[in-house]
Amino acid sequence: MTTTTPPVNGQVIGLAHYASRAALEKVLARTGTTFNQSVALRAVSDNGGTVARERLLGRLTGALKIDESLARETVEELTARKLLDEPAADQVSLTDSGRQLFEAVRAGGNAIAARLYAGIPAEDLATAGRVLALITERADAELAEGESADTEAVGA
Repeated sequence: MTTTTPPVNGQVIGLAHYASRAALEKVLARTGTTFNQSVALRAVSDNGGTVARERLLGRLTGALKIDESLARETVEELTARKLLDEPAADQVSLTDSGRQLFEAVRAGGNAIAARLYAGIPAEDLATAGRVLALITERADAELAEGESADTEAVGA
């Protein structure tokens, strides 16, 4: 019995992700910004420029699949660079510098995306988006089940 490799699998998706991320990393390198920092800046911007610290940490750990300590370190780096400010003990806000940096990174990322997605029919992009969202949802469920099983095993 032979097994056929599906035309889209984790390897194909991963290669596309790493190739496009490498292109974005060139933009980030020019600004001295890490990928994790760019995700944090986007998360704050997406929330109107101010967000509860715990919500930001949750977004970083959930989206990037990183430990909370690394998420906290990322937020601390941005605060030290004066790209984020702490208007209240439990909140972080974009500074003017943070907003300008994020807009520059966003513009660079949008230009890359425009080149990468050029000529791909809108219907194909919409289908790919739905499929990738479903795969992400299922993978997140797998991770949650694994964490639940790990917690039960530790408690046993």
